[in-house]
Amino acid sequence: MPEPLKNLFNNDLIAHMANHFSAHFEAFDCALFIAVASKNLAHLELKQRSNQIMQAMKDTLPDDFEHAAQIMRKSLAAEHNSDLSENSDLLLGLNGWAIMPMAEYVGVYGQENFDTSMALFHAFTQRFTSEFGIRHFLLSKPERTLSKLVEWCEDESHHVRRLASEGCRPRLPWGMQLPIFIQNPQPIIGLVEKLKDDKEEYVRRSVANNLNDIAKDHPDLVATTLKIWSEGANHNRKKLIRHAGRTLLKQGHPIALQNLGYFPPKLKFVKLEVEQNLVEFGSKLHFSLHLDGQSVKEQLLMIDFAIHHQKANGELKAKVFKWKSITLEHGQPLLLAKSHPFKAITTRRYYPGIHKIEVIINGVSVALKSFELKMDTQ
Repeated sequence: MPEPLKNLFNNDLIAHMANHFSAHFEAFDCALFIAVASKNLAHLELKQRSNQIMQAMKDTLPDDFEHAAQIMRKSLAAEHNSDLSENSDLLLGLNGWAIMPMAEYVGVYGQENFDTSMALFHAFTQRFTSEFGIRHFLLSKPERTLSKLVEWCEDESHHVRRLASEGCRPRLPWGMQLPIFIQNPQPIIGLVEKLKDDKEEYVRRSVANNLNDIAKDHPDLVATTLKIWSEGANHNRKKLIRHAGRTLLKQGHPIALQNLGYFPPKLKFVKLEVEQNLVEFGSKLHFSLHLDGQSVKEQLLMIDFAIHHQKANGELKAKVFKWKSITLEHGQPLLLAKSHPFKAITTRRYYPGIHKIEVIINGVSVALKSFELKMDTQ
């Protein structure tokens, strides 16, 4: 079993941070920092550990933020030493996961020192990331901070350019949500427009994830944006568009589908067959699909299926699964077979009763069948 991510915040890392802070601040209390940062560490999750280290910084660094910022800046490793591994020389300076509580410290306590804080975020993100810390400023000073992110879209460092996109994702995982941009994402659209053809995939992927966030609240806006971007798109931008529209594609959004060449299918024959009408929990549903197109041209088809699960209140709720993307040639029939397991998983609770399976092609429902799920408790 892999080591839990939270264990990257450990006693060695805490001691490493204390050593570097003390090297640049004669009055630094190493013992207090270590005691506060490591208290009950084994019982804390990742963000709790990071926040506790931030509190230790607050208790031991100078109250004057500019002085504290100077200490943090001097404690950093060189920019190109950003990938810490088990065997890395920790004497190089602070980088990697040590940056997470430092960026949070700046976000919380650097509010009155905007320029200094931005300079620190700029430095931090070239050694790890500042995408969580900078969100404090996007919440308190959205216009000024967004203006800085727009400026960073032109930065020579691809880490900084990525921060410009990743930091303002409205629904960043692990990060605070940004309600102002959830409500009105137009400023973010304008920002990522500058990065859509960035030479680094690392940056372009962040742009795609940002747009995917926005699509959860503004699907039409993102679909239309991606349609505009698809005009004259090269290979890299097409890849970005597909990744950015993944939620829209799964939802069958027509514009998003058409952006990638998936138009309403022209079919003269569709047959969905379910091998068994009664499925025992712990086994699989086996089904097949037979298609015959009527278009005189080849058709690009994105074939998905949805399982309409029985809920506790007797209602059905659909969950869409990817099946296959194919090109259906004119006059060529297609036969596909698939199985879907019904077994215990942590993200879903199953209930006995009538379920349905639906086939969706290019966002259009083309077939629907019912079957019964039998649980062990019956």
